[in-house]
Amino acid sequence: MEVTDTRHREVITAAWNAYGDRRRIERLDELSAMVSTNRVYRLVLDDGSTVIGKSTNYGSFFLFAEDHERLHQTIELLAGGPFGRFLARILTDDGKPYLYYDGEMWAVFYEEATVRRKLPKVLADDDVTQLGGEIARFHRACSNVARLLPAPSKTAKSDAVNLYEMLGSRNAAQHFGLDPSRLDLVRRHTHRFLMAVYETGYDYWPKMPVLIDWNLGNFSVDAVDASDAVDAREPGAPPDRSRFRLFSRWDYDWFRIESRLLDFYFLSRVASRTGDRSTFTYGSHTLLEPRFRRFLAAYQAEYPLSAAELRFLKEAYRFFLLNYVVREGRYFFRYEFWQQLLHDAVDVHLPALDELDLSPLLHDIV
Repeated sequence: MEVTDTRHREVITAAWNAYGDRRRIERLDELSAMVSTNRVYRLVLDDGSTVIGKSTNYGSFFLFAEDHERLHQTIELLAGGPFGRFLARILTDDGKPYLYYDGEMWAVFYEEATVRRKLPKVLADDDVTQLGGEIARFHRACSNVARLLPAPSKTAKSDAVNLYEMLGSRNAAQHFGLDPSRLDLVRRHTHRFLMAVYETGYDYWPKMPVLIDWNLGNFSVDAVDASDAVDAREPGAPPDRSRFRLFSRWDYDWFRIESRLLDFYFLSRVASRTGDRSTFTYGSHTLLEPRFRRFLAAYQAEYPLSAAELRFLKEAYRFFLLNYVVREGRYFFRYEFWQQLLHDAVDVHLPALDELDLSPLLHDIV
């Protein structure tokens, strides 16, 4: 059942009051994209400063808390490096992320990220190349700190096992809103993913912090100073507006510690010729576009994927559909969006996966 706006505002207000900050809330401005069941607000405080607050009852508070502890550790470990200020910080209490929980809903606060330049809805070819290199450098930085993070409680494998068992339960049709033939199809694809995990030895692959939801509304970029560029000729030269670096990122709904492959489906969407849209579906066509190959070529030049990883990209996409649309979609997305995305995933995208051939990516890159 969808929680009312009034309830979300009450939780945000109670959370801020419990935080103990002397500044009072003057106004709550709605920032929610109105796609998910989360609500996001800008708290305008009585000294004129602002804080971002998120309230939700999606999933488990305890896993939400674990994710934010790992995220906070990641931000701290990246400090001092090239991405030390990229991720918006979580407000803390005694050195730990401050989280409010009333038994039914929970809330968290973030520093408001400075937004420099958002990329256009459809990227130019040069933008695709630059983004590929920047994401590779960010992934490398995350990989370098990953060993210092505790192992997560949930993994792609555990999520898929949970889904497989749920699909075989007596109330599966009612829970997922799917008839028996569609349940069988989803269960077959879940089994196929689990077999791929087993056969590839995925459990032993390197894992690192990943953000997954790389849509264009979640991050901003900034022009590169010529003096910072590798090929700079004149120190102190003005910013090169044709080049950019990742500057700020502020949305962490799907943060987890997993293979970097889970980031690539959304990155293919960012690189796509269809670009950012308000009406969307999660089709696989973006993985086949020449623009995604351009993105991968730039990525490979900085932090190469192995042949095994590239072959697993199809499975990472399968997991995205199974986990974020089928398994968790009814809790995360607003009902009308979930119904459309579920229909698309089960009746169109999962059946089409049987014919999806990503081998050209191997020919181009490896």
